[in-house]
Amino acid sequence: MDLSTLNLEQLEAVLHKDGPLLVFAGAGSGKTRVITYRIAHLIREHGVSPRHILAVTFTNKAADELKERLSRLLEGNEARGLWVGTFHAICARILRESGRALDIPPNFVVYDDGDQLEVVRRILIELNIDEKQMNPRAIRNQISRAKERLITPDEYRDRASDYFERIVASVYPRYETYLRSANALDFDDLINKVIELLETKPHVRERYQDQFRYILVDEYQDVNYAQYVLTRLLAGKYRNLCVVGDDDQAIYGFRGAEVELILRFEQDFPDAKVIKLERNYRSTQVILDAAFKVVSENKFRAPKKLWTERKEGKPITITPARDEEEEARLVADYIVQQVRLGKRRYGEFAVLYRTNAQSRAFEERFLRERIPHRLVGALRFYDRREIKDVLAYLRLIANPDDSISLLRIINTPPRKIGQATVKQVQTHAAECGISLYRAMTDPLLLQTLPSSMQNALLGFVGMIEQLREYAELHSLSATLKEMLKQTGYLAWLEQKGDMESVDRAGNVRELVNIAQRFEEREAQREPEPDEAELSPLMRFLQYVSLVSDLDTLNERDDQVVLMTFHAAKGLEFPVVFLVGLEQGLLPHALSETPKEIEEERRLCYVGMTRAQDELHLTYALSRGSYEGRRSQIPSPFLRALADEPAPTLYQVMYGAVSPKPAFSAPVKPAARNAKPPQSAPFLPGQRVRHPELGTGIVVKAADVNVTVMFPGGKGMRTFPLLNCPLEEA
Repeated sequence: MDLSTLNLEQLEAVLHKDGPLLVFAGAGSGKTRVITYRIAHLIREHGVSPRHILAVTFTNKAADELKERLSRLLEGNEARGLWVGTFHAICARILRESGRALDIPPNFVVYDDGDQLEVVRRILIELNIDEKQMNPRAIRNQISRAKERLITPDEYRDRASDYFERIVASVYPRYETYLRSANALDFDDLINKVIELLETKPHVRERYQDQFRYILVDEYQDVNYAQYVLTRLLAGKYRNLCVVGDDDQAIYGFRGAEVELILRFEQDFPDAKVIKLERNYRSTQVILDAAFKVVSENKFRAPKKLWTERKEGKPITITPARDEEEEARLVADYIVQQVRLGKRRYGEFAVLYRTNAQSRAFEERFLRERIPHRLVGALRFYDRREIKDVLAYLRLIANPDDSISLLRIINTPPRKIGQATVKQVQTHAAECGISLYRAMTDPLLLQTLPSSMQNALLGFVGMIEQLREYAELHSLSATLKEMLKQTGYLAWLEQKGDMESVDRAGNVRELVNIAQRFEEREAQREPEPDEAELSPLMRFLQYVSLVSDLDTLNERDDQVVLMTFHAAKGLEFPVVFLVGLEQGLLPHALSETPKEIEEERRLCYVGMTRAQDELHLTYALSRGSYEGRRSQIPSPFLRALADEPAPTLYQVMYGAVSPKPAFSAPVKPAARNAKPPQSAPFLPGQRVRHPELGTGIVVKAADVNVTVMFPGGKGMRTFPLLNCPLEEA
């Protein structure tokens, strides 16, 4: 094991033996290397038995990587007995070993999200509460949040202050009883039951404290309160707790993570040694400086600044686009240009965005340009459940005999057409050789059903028939909106209120935008001869099916990666595009409090620090929405970059035709007695016109001056904003 490969700060963390240790590990600073070397050093140099070491990671992938690296550092069975895994995996193992002390048999089952949701639904039925009035998922999420804060059913009942919380308070104890009767635990229980075990059974606590004499926790900025309490309990005797994390990369507050916990570590352990890993091995200094400019505006963060020996680097580009379609074109054009020149492979590019709905424009553009790509951490747009649901409605409107589409949405949203009724319809259709839709109106079947079932089936058919008539007289997008209204599908998603449903509703609105763009393109071209008999609705469905089919042609070994900012955490790419940097997307419209805005700013920082060599920032000046096309305001996070030196930071992306920007840099207070500038500040990337020099591009926008690059050998010129001769091009 060669310690000479470590830098001084890494070496200091590895050599620290006893006592609490806090390692602030910045992006790309080699934290996994520190953890593995520290474990190996404890085993080899200090003779610590592997069974006395516990290493906690946040993903199974990270645990596997840690084990693999240790196997390369140590020989043979040197690491045998070491505990490595996620909080949930470690706790499940403890409960299977010692859970009988709490009457938990070792053969317990773990209920996943779907199982938990089904339990809540059954309890609502028992309580005669309509799902339409009280969303089961919202209740399940609220119970999970309570468990993360170690709030028991009785405590929750005492705190309940409104109608929703009182309903949750009535479900919560029944939920716990149901799980116990099924010999089941949910994910929160795995941690909470171990906490209960350690707090109430001193002999068990003593056993695991003696066993885990050295504890290492990775990604400590992402722990929730329950995980924090568990960690302190296990480390309570020997206090050899090493936590590694970066508060600047704390982006999971919506999951219950509390960034404050890493920031209070020194209060919990006043004798803790604190080490900062600030040397970055991933990015250029240009990228690191820009990322620091953004994240340093957060008030609640530990002071630190990353540096690298890679002083040279390509300038960051900040490029406005007219709309999301041009934004996708600019990114695609740049990728194609770099690949054709032999400078890059497709697999070296990543496109990061805040919400899944944003991927659609890039997917379609990449398909059109034959750019191989893949989605990470999300379904392809047209494969997402809500998009398939809406398209199934459209297919049924276009072709009522499409039984596959009918089965998909007959009870989505719920309309009291259960599986028993559907099976009767299927049986009758098979016996008569007719489609399900026709069977639903057949008097021979209806007369055998209770009146409530008859009404439900006829109500569904009547709705589809009304939509079919509507589609004959109205446009595609109008039909789509009417369908969403009559079926209640969009309202059904919106009333759920959780983040997943908000995201799904956003995808449905994006489909409306796609339909509107499709209509615009159709209006500008002559239909092909074989399309003459097709309705606009059928042409749209044909178009969507072709887009879906083309995706299967892509190979997966050299592809551009499309993913959300959250999914990109822990990854790195030579070239990164951060797209959709607009108010309402980043920061997200649902982020309103200062704490939420700070997490969104950290999310931007995480995205920026994924880049190794090139970082490109883009935003659209208008974006399609459910209500129609809307003007967008660039993300306020870009303001932190507005006063950077132009030659070292800003350029405009290759192929960009910069429209009029909707954002300008903030103006600092003018000197006393100075007259205010006559013109508003400009934004880097904006096209401007000079009466003698012609058209140029703004490369720097400062408080009182603007610097412009003019083509044709005219070079870079600087003008005062006071009586500025420039005008918008």
